[in-house]
Order: sequence, then C-alpha cells, then structure tokens
Amino acid sequence: MPDIRDFIVPETDAGMRLDKFLVAQLPEFSRSEIQRFDVTLNGVGVKRAARLRHGDKIIVTVPEQKTNVAADNISSDFDLDILFEDDDIIVINKPRGVVMYPSAGNKTGTLVQNILAHTHLSALGGDTRPGVVHRLDKDTSGVMVFAKSDAAFRGLVKTFSAHNLTRKYVAFVWGVPNWDGADITGNIARSSRNRQKMTMVKSGGKPAHTIVNVSDVWTRAGVSLFRCTLMTGRTHQIRVHLSAHGFPVVCDPLYGRASNRLASVKNPDMLEFLKTHNGQMLHAEILDFTHPVTGALMHFKAHMPDDMSEFKAILDEIG
Repeated sequence: MPDIRDFIVPETDAGMRLDKFLVAQLPEFSRSEIQRFDVTLNGVGVKRAARLRHGDKIIVTVPEQKTNVAADNISSDFDLDILFEDDDIIVINKPRGVVMYPSAGNKTGTLVQNILAHTHLSALGGDTRPGVVHRLDKDTSGVMVFAKSDAAFRGLVKTFSAHNLTRKYVAFVWGVPNWDGADITGNIARSSRNRQKMTMVKSGGKPAHTIVNVSDVWTRAGVSLFRCTLMTGRTHQIRVHLSAHGFPVVCDPLYGRASNRLASVKNPDMLEFLKTHNGQMLHAEILDFTHPVTGALMHFKAHMPDDMSEFKAILDEIG
C-alpha cells in the first residue's frame, strides 16, 4: 500500500520552496526519490519550485517500494566470499574478473546476480543495479558493501556521497620512487580520444584526491607496492593518478603501458606471469564505514588475492 504523508506549513517555513521543504521533512529519502513522488499543495498538483505560505496543506504519496528484483536476473556461477551480512547490508570480497552487474556484453555471471542467488537486495538501485552504492572495475578485487534494505541503501548513498568512510587499496606498480609517500590531486575527466579511458585535466572534470604510501620496493625488478587511500571516488581514480605520475599499475590494460615494460623484464618467472595474467594488480583492501541502520562502526579487510600473492613471491625471489 502507498504511504500517505501530510504536512501543514508552519509560519517559520513560509516562503520556502516546496522541494526544499520536502527534503527537510523526508530525510529518509533522497532528492531524486522525492522528485518521483506524487505531491499536491492545497489539493492540486504544483511545480516543485512553488513558494509555500503559512497554513498550506501538502500531501505526499510515497509509492510502495520493492525489495526484490525479477527471478530471471539471478544466477549462481561462483561461491561468494561473504565478509559480513545482516538484515540491511552484505559485505563481499569481490574476485578479480567479475563484472559488477548486467550490461551490454555481460548478461550473466555478474556479482549482483550471484548475490541475488544468495539473498535479496534493495531495488532502489534499479532493476540491473539493486543494492549497488559503489563499484569496482571488473579486474579489481576487494571489499564491497551492498544494501539489502531500502533504509540501508539511502544511508550508504549519503555516506559515499559525503566520502564519510575509509577506502584503502594495494597496488603493484611499475617504478621505484625516491619518496615514501605522496598526496596526489588532479581533476579527472573522460578522455576525448578514447571513451573507455579517463584522464587528468587542467580544467573541467571532477576533483580527485589520492593519498599514496610506499609499502615495499623491489629495485631489481623495477616494481613497488603502494597503499592508496581514496579521498574521493572517481572512475579509475587510482589507476589514472598513478599512471599520470609515472607509476602505472602492473598489468593494467588501459593505463599500464605494458609493451614498453615487458621489454625490460629479464626474469623468466616474472615475464611468464606478466604475459599470462589478466587484470590490473589492484585490490580494495580495507573498507571502514558507519552501519547505515545500526550506527555501528564497521571495519573490513580483504587480504591480497592469490594472484597478487604469487606475484609478490616472484618479486621476493628477484629482490
């Protein structure tokens, strides 16, 4: 059944725009959700920019929300590595090589479809992206949280929008820096030459900020291990920032400059690994956030996946 809400405008809110009044009165909903609600002012439909008067009566019809998606959008292709689950959220260690949700060219075998084979997800993300509040690239592994309840979805969207969380990644990169840490800033926009790529731009784009710390170096191999903290969440942010500063992620097909790097590799084990491995050596290691419903502080860590551990063992042999 639809949820009917009614309000009488107090004197203190006289002159306020209708849309701003609704956002203040319905904090559990996002602005985009509220825009889709049926709203009447004194019994008639009205534009959201209308100015309110003292005593105006507002009626809002909140449609019934679905929490499940169609059964034909479910598949079970691999075992989920579940780090945590309750009635509101589920936290997954995403494997490398798995697409987030169905799209052109990726109709089955996605992470969302496999989660749906295990449990329900909030439908607020849409038919193909239920429960999705952030994403990882296909070939990036690591910690991800999904919303099971609508309340959790709304809360997590606000958390990620405000960057009120901690996201730390580990990455094997080409190059050995002469510094222990770096603060990388620079706006990121989609490349005009290749629409699949992002690039740093001097004007326009979206601000991006990555904090980098050097965790280990293998001088003879010309490779380092970076730990990166995302202060913003832009598409391909770590990969773009590191590549632009001369430290591309190993095995990155878009930004890694693989052909130039492979020519310099002399160790046969390392060369064989690089030639046969698919996907950038980037892993979302840590995700800390406040639970969107209970308010509890949540901390999750997914250890380095097997392929990155194998690469590290090869590097340790080289020195």
